[in-house]
Amino acid sequence: MKGAERCAARTAAALSVTRGVRSVELKTNSRWLPSARSEGDAVIVRLRGEIDLNNSPELRGELFTLMGRTPPRRIVLNLAEVPYMDSSAIAVLVEVLQKVRKLGGKVYLTNLQPRVQGLIEIARLGTIFAVVKDEAEALAK
Repeated sequence: MKGAERCAARTAAALSVTRGVRSVELKTNSRWLPSARSEGDAVIVRLRGEIDLNNSPELRGELFTLMGRTPPRRIVLNLAEVPYMDSSAIAVLVEVLQKVRKLGGKVYLTNLQPRVQGLIEIARLGTIFAVVKDEAEALAK
């Protein structure tokens, strides 16, 4: 395979078209954010692991780096692989929300695990975050 063909293959692998909207994979440097992509005016981020005081600063830094590269009107945080988060993680989510709201945007939380959903409900954070079933529902709004 020649250089131009390899480049075209990598580009095709990094870009996909879904529902007529271009999806671009975004590089992340954190084990807490295994994948992220930009799709239209949204940035979709999959988070992983227990998020607490020990790793929330890294999470904050990585999320803010992603938002700096691609300022989103919507950010979708897929929490399917987050079994636990503490108040420091909630503080990071609120900071993300404040930044996105300055752009007139919205933050969607998807695929909540029972323990995380309980925390969101107890803290009444469902009134400031859009809590939806999955990424598809968030992107449809």
